[in-house]
Amino acid sequence: MSEVKCDVKTNDSGPDWIYSEIVKEHFLNPRNFLMGDERLFESDATGIVGNPICGDQMKMYIKVQDDIITDIRWKTYGCASAIASTSALSEIVKGKNLDDALKVGPTEITEYLGGLPKHKFHCSVLGHEALAAAIENYRKIA
Repeated sequence: MSEVKCDVKTNDSGPDWIYSEIVKEHFLNPRNFLMGDERLFESDATGIVGNPICGDQMKMYIKVQDDIITDIRWKTYGCASAIASTSALSEIVKGKNLDDALKVGPTEITEYLGGLPKHKFHCSVLGHEALAAAIENYRKIA
């Protein structure tokens, strides 16, 4: 999973980025993105979700020690908003205990990014749902 869809609008002078600089930074330089073979990242649990509204799909991998997320990686088929949102989420929750990580929702992610266009808010939900699925998976097998 690594397809990238760009979200730009065009005006008379050419393409115009519609996001904050923080979103742009996380989109162009995503944090904790899992490059290459996922089998090389020895996670304790994974979660995978899809969003039928936009067709994006997210897979989240977590390492947990003493109920703390010690490492996190992710892969996605998604747009700039989905990529930036999940990158931000991965930074926010690393080092948090599982219950506190679950409290980091779409609103907190969007605020961290300096906002998202209203029609792209659902993209911040995808990473949150994948993280919740990974934590649920971890609790079932731990």
